[in-house]
Amino acid sequence: MKIVDFSKQNTILNQYLAEIRDVNIQGDRLRFRRNIERIGEIMAYEISRELPYRPLQIQTPLALATENVPAEQPVIATILRAGLPLHQGFTNFFDHAENAFVSAYRKYIDEDNFDIHIEYIASPRLEGKTLILVDPMLATGGSMELAYKALLTKGEPAHIHIASVIASDQAVAHVQQVFPADKTSVWCATIDPELNAHSYIVPGLGDAGDLCYGEKE
Repeated sequence: MKIVDFSKQNTILNQYLAEIRDVNIQGDRLRFRRNIERIGEIMAYEISRELPYRPLQIQTPLALATENVPAEQPVIATILRAGLPLHQGFTNFFDHAENAFVSAYRKYIDEDNFDIHIEYIASPRLEGKTLILVDPMLATGGSMELAYKALLTKGEPAHIHIASVIASDQAVAHVQQVFPADKTSVWCATIDPELNAHSYIVPGLGDAGDLCYGEKE
């Protein structure tokens, strides 16, 4: 399984990552959402290099030109609600892509324990397609696993790209166990070392959904 940690490289993505982590900048929701969107755009470009391409002949005003274009369009699937800005970054680049949406939430049993529930799914057929699963925080990997299993009701994708802004070591290990290794790639802006008692990534950035859209009751 291919694992990409963008923080191992010196790119402008690291500036956007630093700003969404910074408690003194996070209060600007517009900037927070836009930085996650930018990270999605950079990831979309890098993932685009993995897709199959075909030559396409174009008629310009002066002559014929041949350009290599994607042979197929991916399906971009998002876990609501925190995934929306990252999803937007991907659709800014994959503007012909199909889209899927999954609603997953934590149902707390007590202060420290919870189950993950899937409430809603809207997706095109996935059989033989490239599926890009985007969620800004890959904490335990449980939501990603359940979202993928729900999406499998729409068909078996040919390849799966998992894209997250921040992942934990634990979640990456979980993904390696439960996703098909021969056709899954994981793309993260960074991978953090641990989870706290509430299964939040440390150092992480806090609750991405609340920072994007405000606190929920």
